[in-house]
Amino acid sequence: MANVEIELNPVDFITIGTVGPKGRRLFHLQAGRGSQIVSLTIEKEQARALAEAVAELLDDLNKQRENTLSSDAVDIRTMNMDLREPIDPQFRVAQMGLGYDEEHDLIVLVAQELVVAEEGQDPELLQPGVARFWASRQQMRALSTHALEVVRQGRADPKSNGRLLYYWT
Repeated sequence: MANVEIELNPVDFITIGTVGPKGRRLFHLQAGRGSQIVSLTIEKEQARALAEAVAELLDDLNKQRENTLSSDAVDIRTMNMDLREPIDPQFRVAQMGLGYDEEHDLIVLVAQELVVAEEGQDPELLQPGVARFWASRQQMRALSTHALEVVRQGRADPKSNGRLLYYWT
């Protein structure tokens, strides 16, 4: 779905969750504002990398501005981090980036759509969709913590990673 541009500023919630059984889970990044719910499909490694990048950004912000920023500490047990219905992905994410708006004390998560040029199509003319989710530092800390937990809930042996191995003796 090219040319989609989504802006939720600020979000009421932001989360990462999965649908499906272990080994075949689909990961979704989801955010909402009012009655609008936006779901994006991501990869497991994107969820892990996002969680780590958010944690690093928040830690850096806390170190740089110890006295000027409010705390981003959050009790995730008090937050609803479940995916909300409907889970109807707008697009699959190719890449994500983070930014910080000091004036409003908000973190922006920018997700860009994965687009693949069809045969004979000029890749330069493709315009991927973009989603921007603006969230508080507390919401992003909760997202980071929760995303790492969701990633850890996978198979006990990550080497199996959805592959069926045959052994002959």
